[in-house]
Amino acid sequence: MFIYHEVVSLLRLRPTLRTQLTLLYGGLIAVLGGGLLVLLIPLQGSASVQAGPHAAAIAAALNTAERNKEIIGAIALPVVVLLAVAGGWLIAGRLLRPLRTITATARDISASNLSRRLSLGDRDDEFAELGKTLNDLFGRLEGAFESQRHFVANASHELRTPLTAERTLLQVALADPDASAATLRSTCVDVLALGDRQERLIAALLTLASGEGGVEQWEPIDLAEITGNAVAVRREDAERRGIEVSTALSAAAAKGDSRLAESLVANLVDNAIRYNVTGGRVAVSTVSIAGKATLRISNTGAAISADQVERLFQPFQRLGGVRTPNGDGYGLGLSIVRAIASAHGATLTSRAQPEGGLDIEVSFPRAQPRGAPDPPA
Repeated sequence: MFIYHEVVSLLRLRPTLRTQLTLLYGGLIAVLGGGLLVLLIPLQGSASVQAGPHAAAIAAALNTAERNKEIIGAIALPVVVLLAVAGGWLIAGRLLRPLRTITATARDISASNLSRRLSLGDRDDEFAELGKTLNDLFGRLEGAFESQRHFVANASHELRTPLTAERTLLQVALADPDASAATLRSTCVDVLALGDRQERLIAALLTLASGEGGVEQWEPIDLAEITGNAVAVRREDAERRGIEVSTALSAAAAKGDSRLAESLVANLVDNAIRYNVTGGRVAVSTVSIAGKATLRISNTGAAISADQVERLFQPFQRLGGVRTPNGDGYGLGLSIVRAIASAHGATLTSRAQPEGGLDIEVSFPRAQPRGAPDPPA
């Protein structure tokens, strides 16, 4: 079956790597053998015979010997080339056998079960490096698909819950024969509130998708200006919650999508205010240093263990493992922040503060990252 595949590939003028190596071996032997014959034949014909009674016989014998050598050389060269081709075919097959095994196993893994891994044994060569690279790739793909499944399940739950509540409210109102105008009005208000909640959830999901989709248009942005506007809009809400917001905004010029940057800052400020404590504090600062525009937001709040910080940046996750949303959000804010930061090539660092709350820092490159698309004309 494998030989049939090789023949078909050769007839289609797309020889496999094994065929190419075999032709290379055979061609190299043919060139070297032919060159050797070309060099030897003139040397043999240059022999001279001194005059004597047996000179003619000796010359005839030498000529016969030279012709025999030429005939033998002409026969031996094709034989050696054929042997070289056959040997090259076997050697190439032997050398490429691990590659065929890796290819077949990788194809089976990608089609059936991403949790499987390539068995590398004790090899320590280029094929082992290729296998390790593929195993790492399968691990990342498995994690991405698992994350996608969780996200779809969570998003479906969050969208279905208000729909179920709306249906229940309407069914109860319609089933009550003595329902008054005030009762029906109250039901409509509740349904509108649930609809508004769905709208905000869909808007958050669209923002997350936009962040993961990357930056479409790069333009100059100033984190200080964006952050100042975001804090000003939310200062009244912070005062109502009894939270003190302090700012230290220095010019921090960068390049990126201003709309996405505004969403990143807004989500960080919202998160710092919502998940705080009465009488708590929020400190916001921007600075330009070491070729990067840096935004830093720290807030007081509940104590967070170090192993919980990374989980908070996953969609629909909250402190303590609570996933059901409260009136303030859906657990998408920090996921949006991470997606937008990644799209801009920004560095995102976060750590839990000993007294409670988070300290988050986002550093944007001042120049457009290499390989990023240019703004449209």
